[in-house]
Amino acid sequence: MSTTAVPTEDRVLGFRKEHVQRYSTLVVLIVMFVVFALTVDRFLTPQNLLNIAQQISMLTIVGCGLTFGFAAREMDLSVGFTVGCAGILVPLLLVAGTPLPLALLAGLGAGVVIGAVNAGLVTLVGIPSLIATLATGSVIFGINFLMTGGRAVYGGLPPAYLWLGQGRVAGIPVLAFFMLAAVLVAWFVMERTVFGRYVYAVGGNQKAAELSGVQVRRYKSAALVVCSVFAVLAGALLAARLGSGQPNAGERYLLDGLATVFIGMTMLRPGTATVLGTFFGALFIGIINNGLNLVGMDTYVQSIVKGLIILAAVAVVSRSTKLQLL
Repeated sequence: MSTTAVPTEDRVLGFRKEHVQRYSTLVVLIVMFVVFALTVDRFLTPQNLLNIAQQISMLTIVGCGLTFGFAAREMDLSVGFTVGCAGILVPLLLVAGTPLPLALLAGLGAGVVIGAVNAGLVTLVGIPSLIATLATGSVIFGINFLMTGGRAVYGGLPPAYLWLGQGRVAGIPVLAFFMLAAVLVAWFVMERTVFGRYVYAVGGNQKAAELSGVQVRRYKSAALVVCSVFAVLAGALLAARLGSGQPNAGERYLLDGLATVFIGMTMLRPGTATVLGTFFGALFIGIINNGLNLVGMDTYVQSIVKGLIILAAVAVVSRSTKLQLL
């Protein structure tokens, strides 16, 4: 009897450990939501919940793109500046009289070009993605200011464009629908297509993927291009939300975007970037920001509290599993 009792106990312990790894960060998210709901009067109001959805929309879109890069074990540090590039280019074209569809296509084209440059530096030249995208981000940052002379683009934006960032459908922000579409498309591509499986294969074991006939360079390149495309989409929507083009408006989306993926990698499939994990990571950050704002906490204190909460969430899983980011 002792020979069967030990394996059974091991299976129970393994089952518990697996669930702790998968859902501990999600539990922290739920607890945090409940605490704010019980202690902050306005937190649970429908208007505030819709505000949270609107506030995390662009962040979630950026995070979805970064998920492709992380899944391929590549990190794009230029995403914040890419967001800013589209947030300047599209308004400039619209003010100059370019039709809205063409302006949006131009922004999309800029994302493809930026992603292709990053991909070429990483897969053809052989520069590590951290260094390559850090350098291209610096270049894009300078281009953003050159395009406007350091000034914001105000006025002359068509109502149809502003509606994309400020409008509502049945009381729900249009941005929330864009976020939902981005999550669904990214999830389907990553979880239900051959492309997604190959991206995960490349990131999981590059040598094994090569031996299996997977064209590693092609899928790493595609992941970096997708990352930039999602970033320019977020940038175009951000400018519509602000009602102006700001050269440095996208900078904060780098650190927060990376944080959404880091947090997402502590849940569902610990150590692996997943679209749903990234969405919950964005929700995690959104609830923290919104709750602390309603409490009236100073911005610098919010940064401290947010950083500590994120560290605590990641530490829960890191103690029980090796969290491999890149």
